[in-house]
Amino acid sequence: MSVTVFHNPKCSTSRNAIALLREKGVEPTVVEYLKTGWDRATLERLAARTGVGMAGLLRKKEADAKTLLDAGADDEAIIAAAIAQPILIERPIVETDKGAVIGRPVERVLDLL
Repeated sequence: MSVTVFHNPKCSTSRNAIALLREKGVEPTVVEYLKTGWDRATLERLAARTGVGMAGLLRKKEADAKTLLDAGADDEAIIAAAIAQPILIERPIVETDKGAVIGRPVERVLDLL
């Protein structure tokens, strides 16, 4: 099974998600999205596969993400902001053939195994 983790190494929840997957014998592909950035296709796919929509991918603790939400930003504005500022997207996001989840709480990643 292919498992991809969209990861921020500074985030303890993200690190814990990877550790939990490895405990279960799964070696994930790790994408450090702060380095690689986001593209429209990936954001749209993750928004659909997680079922939370584009606004649901935003990390509400980030001031700029909160501003977007408070302003009622549409998907186009959210995509543009996330491409410009990758930190705006919640982490970790784990994706497998079964779907995708935001790993908060971290145990949610097990739903995809």
